[in-house]
Amino acid sequence: MDIAKEVLNGSRLALSRAITAVENEHDDAVDIMKKLYPHTGRAFVLGITGPPGAGKSTLTDKLAKEFRNRGKTVGIVAVDPTSPFSGGAILGDRIRMNELTLDEGVFIRSMGTRGSLGGLSRKTAEAVKIMDAFGKDVIFIETVGVGQSEVDIVSAADTTLVVLVPGLGDDIQAIKAGILEIGDVFAINKADREGADKLNIELNMMLDLDGNMNKQWRPPIKQTIAHQNEGVIELLETLEEHYEQLKSTGQLTTRRTERTKNELLNILKNEIGNYVLGKITESGQFDKLVKDVEGRMDDPYSVVNNIIKDMLK
Repeated sequence: MDIAKEVLNGSRLALSRAITAVENEHDDAVDIMKKLYPHTGRAFVLGITGPPGAGKSTLTDKLAKEFRNRGKTVGIVAVDPTSPFSGGAILGDRIRMNELTLDEGVFIRSMGTRGSLGGLSRKTAEAVKIMDAFGKDVIFIETVGVGQSEVDIVSAADTTLVVLVPGLGDDIQAIKAGILEIGDVFAINKADREGADKLNIELNMMLDLDGNMNKQWRPPIKQTIAHQNEGVIELLETLEEHYEQLKSTGQLTTRRTERTKNELLNILKNEIGNYVLGKITESGQFDKLVKDVEGRMDDPYSVVNNIIKDMLK
């Protein structure tokens, strides 16, 4: 079975198998991606991030339904944290988006982070490309709710939506250090809670201090009550407005060029790292080097420099 060909022919089973092959690094994974790559670059990739408990999954669910009402097909990559002990992940987003799983125009894939930092699975970008080649119009990437380290979403999405919620105890803490800079659009979800207006004022002040007023796009702040479907249409229209602005100003091309550059560098680092590790493991050197460093007979910086010099000979 030519999985890539079946994906392009619209087989949902092949779509699932292709993502599994890439996620688990099967032998045919690279071949699948090579065949699908020319058919990518058409979908609107929307990143959704924010602290735990902000209601990201509920908001994703409501936005996806609204896109479907407008005739768009939807892919969702929901990234969940992986246990450092068991290696397992809850992958609970399918449960929260139960109604969407019955819609043939929606494809949901849950992925564990598998130790990746920044809130994204290492294989997220590949899963997005496969859904893109399959023909999905809009692809959501919903990240792990780990707070400040979720800046990786910028390198994977066209538009980044940061979802915040009042009453976390320290609203400013929740939106500083990285989260503020990555948002193209902000949503204050659960806006019926006490403190929503206060959070809105604080966020506006921080955006002003950040210098966003001088940019072509000042991130709008929308208030939503996702579980009641309030504010969802207005939020979706703002997200589409940002995407259109990216296209009209040429920023979309710039962002995607930067994404391609990062992707090439990451693949290069990964391949070189695997090659070097394979060589020194085969030679039996690695354990000796570890002992030398551990015994303070050598330092890790010199060891790595010497390995690189040997490899470049």
